Amino acid sequence: MVVIEVLRCQFASTISLDGYNHRHEFHGISKRNDFRTRLRCMNFLRYLNGESKAKKSCTRIHGLIVMALAEEVGILSRTANRKISRMGWFYEPMEMDNSGTKPNKVARVEFESVSEEKRMPVLKENGIVNENCTQQKSPPWSSLANQNLDVENDGDSPSRVSKWAMDLIEDGLYYLEERDEEILSKRVLNLSRLNKVRSVLELYRSMVFSGLHPDLHASNSLLSCLLRNGRLNDALKIFEFMKVNEMLTGHTYSLVLKAVANSWGCDAALSMFEEAERDSSSKKYFDVVVYNTMISMFGKVNNWVQAEIMWRSLLDNGLVGTVVTYRLLVCTFVRCGQHELALDAYQEMIRNQLSPSDDVMQAVIGACANEGKWDLALNVFESMLNCGMKPNLIAHNSLINSLGKAGKVELAFKVFDTLKSLGHAPDAYTWNALLCALYRANRHADVLRLFDSIRREHNSVLNLHIYNTALMSCQRLALWDRALQLLWQMEAFGFSISTASYNLVIGACEAARKPKIALQVYEHMVQQKHSPDTFTLLSLMRGCIWGSLWNKVEKILNQSEPNGSLYNAAIQGMCLTSNTDLARKLYIKMHELGLKPDGKTRALMLQHLPKD
Repeated sequence: MVVIEVLRCQFASTISLDGYNHRHEFHGISKRNDFRTRLRCMNFLRYLNGESKAKKSCTRIHGLIVMALAEEVGILSRTANRKISRMGWFYEPMEMDNSGTKPNKVARVEFESVSEEKRMPVLKENGIVNENCTQQKSPPWSSLANQNLDVENDGDSPSRVSKWAMDLIEDGLYYLEERDEEILSKRVLNLSRLNKVRSVLELYRSMVFSGLHPDLHASNSLLSCLLRNGRLNDALKIFEFMKVNEMLTGHTYSLVLKAVANSWGCDAALSMFEEAERDSSSKKYFDVVVYNTMISMFGKVNNWVQAEIMWRSLLDNGLVGTVVTYRLLVCTFVRCGQHELALDAYQEMIRNQLSPSDDVMQAVIGACANEGKWDLALNVFESMLNCGMKPNLIAHNSLINSLGKAGKVELAFKVFDTLKSLGHAPDAYTWNALLCALYRANRHADVLRLFDSIRREHNSVLNLHIYNTALMSCQRLALWDRALQLLWQMEAFGFSISTASYNLVIGACEAARKPKIALQVYEHMVQQKHSPDTFTLLSLMRGCIWGSLWNKVEKILNQSEPNGSLYNAAIQGMCLTSNTDLARKLYIKMHELGLKPDGKTRALMLQHLPKD
């Protein structure tokens, strides 16, 4: 007689098989609903010839599903597979009868409801649950070692089922006629590739429950299948089973860490990584793939600090980065503005005799441009060309800008020629980089010639920056009329002209000793609702001083906020033009306003003050 009693929720079920008398007891734990199930069962015994040789007997309980599997016990045939299907929350009494079996070999299944009041005292009495069991929760990846899932057998030939097997059993089991682990592992692999989630899970669980171990390739493929289909909790249970049985690789950890990060964030994945890193038995599986996964994870959220920590940890553990490692590091550091770290990673990559990809080399060119290392940027650029790579437009622009800042105008235009030969169309950044290169080389006339060429042939790329570069050259050349012409063009094109643009035009008028024109530009600027800054007023005041427009100077000082720089400029200009009386008045007023004269102003006033 076999009796299986299930105390779960508010129902109990009893399965009885006449003719069997060996008692077997085990406990199962279901993590999904955080309650416990207690099962009492008899071992199946064979009456033939008085022998009791039951190879396997297992019972699967999930919700209100009961499935009894027996192998070679003389009751069911080898192909028999009985599964009681769920029919909602209520069940009709059911009876399974094998008419083909021998007399007194009848299996029957009965269901009866059990109240909550009766269920809980029984569970507490047997020490299965405690008062706070529903509050005990742990992260899915944490160790389940404290959960007692072992099978205890009081018989002469003890059998043992892995505690992880019971945790894996959720939806159903198969009776496995095939016992070859290699063949079954191939089935798991094929089903995983076909995304047959339910079928592959049931097959995998059946193998585990039967004491068969799927191979590592099949287990990893199952993990990938589950994660592709959003079954993270199931994947974590498989992962725990693999970890207990030491069936892990770096690829396994990479799959799980990536899935945890996508579902619960980088912090959860980092906690899992650190927990495994502290465990020597788990850390031995960490390879460069695991570290690449972590670096990629932090790179996506621009967390360059943690990416650097993972890089250092990889080196401390004696591992050598791959091309993927350094590509992730360089691109992450450049994107986060950590150009020195990006160059360090690139140089380490070269020392390890790894060939960088085109995106790595282009990122390095950008980092060199920001760090002012034009020679390294040029070497990387030439290496790309020698390897048959095609640098993109951004890499060309960065290199041209870097060469222009270093005063290497000829090299900058050679790179520009390469840009056109590779089929790239120069954009506004390209033209402005060339204009700035000419300006820094004091080739202001060439700046204006190139500007005219751009306006004729590439009018669509003109922007405020290009016009301002041309205005800077006009100021240097004192071309006030050309500066005015450019200003009117900017207004006609509808550009949002800044105060800096007006300052450049006023500066050109100052350099050309055209103070009245400068005053007109200033008045127009105020009419356009632009507020002058200190540079505007200083340039305007210097022009008025050299034009001897003293009343305009006083008007500017009276209309503006008290500013020591303005008073110093006015006093110094008056002293240099021998207008000492007005200079003394402004000097006294400056002290009255609490403004401090600079050293040059004090020296000039000491020269022109009357000696007693």
